Amino acid sequence: MPWTNKDYPVSMNNLPARTRKKAIEIANALLERDVDEGIAIATGIKNAKEWIRRHYYTRPLL
Repeated sequence: MPWTNKDYPVSMNNLPARTRKKAIEIANALLERDVDEGIAIATGIKNAKEWIRRHYYTRPLL
């Protein structure tokens, strides 16, 4: 069953909302590819943090 913004793994509780949303998206995509749930969660969190860092903290100021 895919995770949602209201039903997600406990390990995502302390993530900021934007990061959690991206982590859920990534983890769900991995689950569709039959990746182990624990690996999907850890990978989703790690990649979401990196994605947020690249897309929201390194943009040039306008």
